[in-house]
Amino acid sequence: MKLRHCPDRGKLLVVTFNYNDFFERRRDLCGGELVVKGTRVTVRSLLASLAEGASADEVLADFPTVSREAMRAVIAFAAASAEEDMPVPPAPALFTAQAAR
Repeated sequence: MKLRHCPDRGKLLVVTFNYNDFFERRRDLCGGELVVKGTRVTVRSLLASLAEGASADEVLADFPTVSREAMRAVIAFAAASAEEDMPVPPAPALFTAQAAR
């Protein structure tokens, strides 16, 4: 991974490895959900576990068929997806003394 400077957004983390090498999607496997290659573990399940507060080590213990490198790919996939697909939340309004009244 490396940092790339964008004038309007500051520094961005750029993923330099192909996380797609770690995933597959087949109709006959988990209903076509995106899974970690060679497993029946969905990317969604791993991300949900992380979102619920589990550490990467805890998730790996719960899903022993997932490698540490595949977990890294899941996190990189989420970061790239957020950068590409998700709208940026609006900046909060500036707090002023008049607004506090």
